Amino acid sequence: MESIKVIEKIRKFNRLYANVLGKIDQELYNQPFSLTEARVITDIHERNGCTSTEIRENLGVDKGYMSRIIQRFEDENLIMKKQSSHDKRQYSLYLTDKGTGIYHDLVENANIGVAKMIENLSEQELSQLVSSMETIETIYSGEPQARPVISIRPFQPGDLGYVAYLHGRLYDRKYQFGPMFEYYVMKGLTEFMMNSDGGELWVAEIDNEIVGSIAIAKSSDTVAQLRWFVLDENYQGMGIGKKLMETALHFCKENSYDHVFLWTVSTLTTARYLYQKYQFKLTEEKANEEWTGTTLMEERWDLALSE
Repeated sequence: MESIKVIEKIRKFNRLYANVLGKIDQELYNQPFSLTEARVITDIHERNGCTSTEIRENLGVDKGYMSRIIQRFEDENLIMKKQSSHDKRQYSLYLTDKGTGIYHDLVENANIGVAKMIENLSEQELSQLVSSMETIETIYSGEPQARPVISIRPFQPGDLGYVAYLHGRLYDRKYQFGPMFEYYVMKGLTEFMMNSDGGELWVAEIDNEIVGSIAIAKSSDTVAQLRWFVLDENYQGMGIGKKLMETALHFCKENSYDHVFLWTVSTLTTARYLYQKYQFKLTEEKANEEWTGTTLMEERWDLALSE
């Protein structure tokens, strides 16, 4: 991309950022503190024991203006100063109890303002927004972005209802499946819960939030069925689907299954790609007119584990 286009895009984003978030800042902090004063209070709280010079350099505040802010805060008993033991010319700054109370009021008001700003965004839009912000923060802080911890575990009480919810939400929003599909999922999960002998269901978690699932159900002594393979679309591309698939196939081999099969639909291109990657073969097709009001092509995929 040409450098001038990059610059123009950054400036356009900056104008939007200033208009959206800056407006919230001004509404929240204009009384009884200015935006800069509120930021100074926040900086003193977060960097307990910092000096006015450190705050001024961090926030880019004019030296004279910074001096007047500190004097006002001291006069109103919002801060206290302690002379530095290393440099008698410098004073460490701390919030008093009154200053701490004002800080918490500012935080509460800011949270209310941001909540109003995002109240009409979908879960997917919120995830994209936060992810983009984290990317910008990572680039400019120079610190590597923390990788989320992904865990795969067997299901526990309460999980099956959430697995049904993931299916119903994803397939309705992305593929326009109707309520009959959710009924089909819930019916199967209920039957599995009543008799899971020879099978298991796993959920994938990130920060204690369930984002996907997969299951193996016993079809016969030597044949297993792979079921309820779903992944929240906000977490695709992180290798979670691969971890779930390998967990399920390892279970099949541990339990001496010779064969595993699954049913899917032709429109699920991402899932079909993963099935092909693990050597599943398309073996059967049949029409389905129950779930979307149009004709879907259901597909059976098989994998011989003994080969």
